[in-house]
Amino acid sequence: MPVDRFPVEAGHIMMFARAVGDPNPVYSDEAYARSTEAAGVIAPPTFVAAAAQFDPDYVMRPRIGEPWMGSGRTPTGWADRPSRTGGGTGLHAEQHYEYVRPLRPGDVLTARSHNGQEWTKQGRRGGRLVFRELVTEYFDPEDRLVLRARSVVVRTEHPVEKEG
Repeated sequence: MPVDRFPVEAGHIMMFARAVGDPNPVYSDEAYARSTEAAGVIAPPTFVAAAAQFDPDYVMRPRIGEPWMGSGRTPTGWADRPSRTGGGTGLHAEQHYEYVRPLRPGDVLTARSHNGQEWTKQGRRGGRLVFRELVTEYFDPEDRLVLRARSVVVRTEHPVEKEG
């Protein structure tokens, strides 16, 4: 997910914390946050997931006039879309964050992604399982690393057959 400009804003931090149900005042109350080890408002650990909304090509973002996969039990708009996985199914299996320093309001980050490791295992019902890492690194305007996010996706060789 390459993102040329990801502004970290106080209101955005507060809304993100509320959306994930984290009431910690270090995410919204400057006076409280200054009295803590954080020494000011910081963003929640998973906040950089919101950077995807700053990627103009982010596939999961709704677009006016185009079908959207939705967020309900059954995807809408993509029911007849061909699989992008080569016939199997995919799953976001892991997410890891490694911070060099906390994110703070006023930060403006740039993200660069690259492929990480890849490995396989034999599955029981979906055939061979292929695991892939995607590493996204976030940099400040001086090109200093602020954090590294590593996600792992797993894809099955073929769709899993339903039992019974």
